[in-house]
Amino acid sequence: MINIEQVAELNKIAKQMVAPGKGILAADESMNTVGKRFAAINLENTEDNRRAFREMLLTAPGEGRYISGVILFDETIHQATSSHKTFVDALQEENILPGIKVDQGLAEFPGSPSEKVTKGLDGLSGRLREYASMGARFAKWRAVITITDKTPSDANIRQNARDLAAYALACQEAGLVPMVEPEVLLDGNHSLATCEIVLDKTLRAVFEELAKAGAVPSGMVLKSSMALPGKDSGQPAIPDEIARATLRVFAETLPQDLAGVVFLSGGQGEIQATENLNAMHQHGPLPWPVTFSYARALQDSATKVWQGKDANLAAAQRVFLHRAKMNSLASQGQYAPELEKGFETSAGGEATQD
Repeated sequence: MINIEQVAELNKIAKQMVAPGKGILAADESMNTVGKRFAAINLENTEDNRRAFREMLLTAPGEGRYISGVILFDETIHQATSSHKTFVDALQEENILPGIKVDQGLAEFPGSPSEKVTKGLDGLSGRLREYASMGARFAKWRAVITITDKTPSDANIRQNARDLAAYALACQEAGLVPMVEPEVLLDGNHSLATCEIVLDKTLRAVFEELAKAGAVPSGMVLKSSMALPGKDSGQPAIPDEIARATLRVFAETLPQDLAGVVFLSGGQGEIQATENLNAMHQHGPLPWPVTFSYARALQDSATKVWQGKDANLAAAQRVFLHRAKMNSLASQGQYAPELEKGFETSAGGEATQD
């Protein structure tokens, strides 16, 4: 059981994660995923290059103005900057909360190979205690829900919901705020209406299982996908329609005392993710803090500028900080496309702000 003092501390951390005008950087990509990013810039996927890549993202001057927390990968939480300061210490000095991905990837769902469940419950409590001792203040577990003509099945949604609930309770017992991430994948040709229905079913099941497990909503953060038309649907993704559909689901499924919501970008383009987040805040005050937890939508342009070269570091960090600032504004409903004007990145790696 979680006592009152533990709940109060979890709520304090969760509120810091979703502080006004701030969001969370997802820098928890696996080695293979980082390798794909590096392939696009012709950079070898080595431990030192991965460390330098993380340093580019995690030490941008003043990023604490826009970033409240960073989700780290196991390799990264053990690493240090080029000046031999651990990444955890570097983040904490900027008043940024270190977080950690604790799931261990996906496996086929028995009886339905096209659906997935998430691995990592075995030995989870021990790993959580270790990460907490290293300075982690929150954790993340990602489940994925696939939309096709035959999926998702009720059984797959329910199993992922149970696993997320077991993870969340283990986190809270270890003193870590659980970031609960049931991602409804963008892949497919489904309509916005279909995605809205699936998102509703998924979140409804997740919060039913969280309640059954005894996890405390005020001490957790939901990392949600938006209700979006499938990327192969041909249906235009209109920010206001996306916001209305997503918020309808939230109103029906989320507990009032949930600490907050952060959105994943889930394959959206950088500008699209910012515009859609901004649209959420055009519908009056929301019952919960609603902000961002993006990976590619914060990293992509900066990575292309960086190219693994020290000479491009400052320019890449300026690009990263620009995207972080744009999403900070969007999380307050203050973003406008004209704010992108004058900020250009040249092919040679120079970033300029007029």
